[in-house]
Parts: sequence; structure tokens; C-alpha cells
Amino acid sequence: MPSIREILEEREAQILSPYATLSSHTKGRLHPEPECPLRMAFQRDRDRIVHSKAFRRLKHKTQVFLSPTGDHYRTRLTHTLEVAQIARTIARALELNEDLTEAIALGHDLGHTPFGHAGEEVLNKIVPGGFAHNEQSLRVVDVLEKGGRGLNLTYEVRDGILKHSKGRGEIIPTCPENKASTLEGQIVRVADIIAYISHDVEDAIRAGVIREADIPPVCHKVLGVTHARRINTMVSSLVAKTNEQEGQLSIAEDVLEAMLVLREFLFERVYHNPIVKKDFQKAKRVIADLYFKFLEDEDLFIKETGCNFEAESKERVVCDFIAGMTDRYALNLYKRLFLPKPWMIF
Repeated sequence: MPSIREILEEREAQILSPYATLSSHTKGRLHPEPECPLRMAFQRDRDRIVHSKAFRRLKHKTQVFLSPTGDHYRTRLTHTLEVAQIARTIARALELNEDLTEAIALGHDLGHTPFGHAGEEVLNKIVPGGFAHNEQSLRVVDVLEKGGRGLNLTYEVRDGILKHSKGRGEIIPTCPENKASTLEGQIVRVADIIAYISHDVEDAIRAGVIREADIPPVCHKVLGVTHARRINTMVSSLVAKTNEQEGQLSIAEDVLEAMLVLREFLFERVYHNPIVKKDFQKAKRVIADLYFKFLEDEDLFIKETGCNFEAESKERVVCDFIAGMTDRYALNLYKRLFLPKPWMIF
């Protein structure tokens, strides 16, 4: 008698697009393990990510604004959930594998540093060999979680996590080296951009950094004048054009151009805004001081973390620890290690 997993796998094969990645066709895990009788491979990956410590820490990591006091600003966790929602909507419309898509989306930022890209920039500058959050996300799921055993995810999820990052590069990459091996992974890359160019605008307006009227006219004309309309326009165009291209991710030229314009607007007016960057310069100092402090004082590091430097280089181990911090943990630790305490009189 077939297991529930086998029944679900057969159902996938019957209803999904020929371009979808079937759970039963996974290239496997880093370390072979028995299949689950209830859940398909990508379901298990999604569940492992959601239950990981790195995923829980995302709720206290910066998206754009450092430690915002308002309840409605995005954090790295809410960003991740929005990416997953957008990516699943696209995957469902294209009859692709939603479980694979969601697993990649939920895991794509697990390696992000405290203080957002400011933390990434300073670690990339001071750590030998550099630092990139997409590579660190893969390291989290392969090595750092579960006490050094990793989550043992499938090849397809790991590949999607590694290939999601784009910076200011192409929205839909043409170079095979920058493109996920599955359509589901490619969708997450675009969904990440759709999410942040939409919600970062909304947060920046709420913060008073920009006004709706400041947004370039072409973005209003093509994408829409509200958060919901902009997302709907980009998602609908991606689905429609990809269906026309028969398995090749595509988006209408006017929509793609408007997305690029909006992204450049955000870099110029929000991410590089002196008001926003002022606190991030201080945050970079926090990251750098903690990094060099732990490199210099091995006993302090071992006392603080319980880790040692036997398996890997000291720089790598310290970098892993700092990259995994939440904003508030980094600030509290900095305060404890570097700021003087007032004398207590009894």
C-alpha cells in the first residue's frame, strides 16, 4: 500500500506543469536519509527552515530602518514572509511546485547580518575572503544549524537560496551562473525584488523619508499608485509573459523598466539617504568593534559563545557568530563590552 507521501507525489506529477520541479525528482540531500511517510521532500525542507533558530532571529533583524519604534515597519522576518507569499502566488499561477518555492523563499535571508545590508557591507570589508548574505544563508542551512549538523536540505532548495541574491544586477538574470537551476528558484529571486521595492517604498513614506509624489512618474504610470497595485502589476505581468514564453521566466518590457527605475530611486533616495545612513555608520562600527574584539580575546569569545576554533579559522567562526546576531543582541553586547558602567554606591 502506498504511503501518503507517495500518493502526494503522484498527485504532483498529474497536476503540475511540465516545467515544474517534482518532489520525487529531487537530486537529493547532502547526506542521504530515509524518506518521510507523510511529507514530500520540499515540504520537509520548508518545515525545517521554519523551525530553525536562524528563522526565528529574523524578527529582530533590520530590513531598512534600524530598530524602528513603530509597529508597522518591516523586519527581515516580515520581508521574508512577504517574499514567500508573492512567490507562492506566482508559482501557483504557473502550476509550479509551491512547496519548493516557499522553502527557498523562507530560507533565502537566513544568513543576513544584524543591521541589514550595513552589516553585510562591513563584514565583507573586514572578513578575509569577503562576506555575502546569500552564501551565508547556505552556510546556515548546511553547517551552522542544529549544533553544526545543518538542516540537510535538498539540492534544489540549497541552489535557490544561493542564487537568490542580485544587488543592483539583472532582475531576471541571463547568465547561467547567476540563475537558479529551477523555475521555482528563479521566481523567488524576482519575488524578493517585487517585495522589497514595494514595501520599502511604503516604509520610507511612513518614515517621512520620501513622499508618494516623489516616486518617478513612469513608476506611477506603469506600476500603479498604491502598494497593492504595484505588486499586482508586477506579479500579473510576470505570470502572463512567462506563460507566453513556455517555461522561460519573463516580464513585460515596460514593467521591467519601471521596476528598474523604482529600484534606482530607492537606492538614491532611501538606502543612501543621509538620514537613513547616519545610524548605519554607527551600526557598522558596532559590528567591526565586536569582530576585532573577539579575534583579539579568544577566552572572551569562548566564554560568550561556548565555541572554539578547532574546526575552522578564527575569522570564520567569529564572523558566523556576528552574522547570526539580532540587532538588539549586537547592541546589548556592545554596550556590555565597550561602554563603562556607573559606579554603584552601597
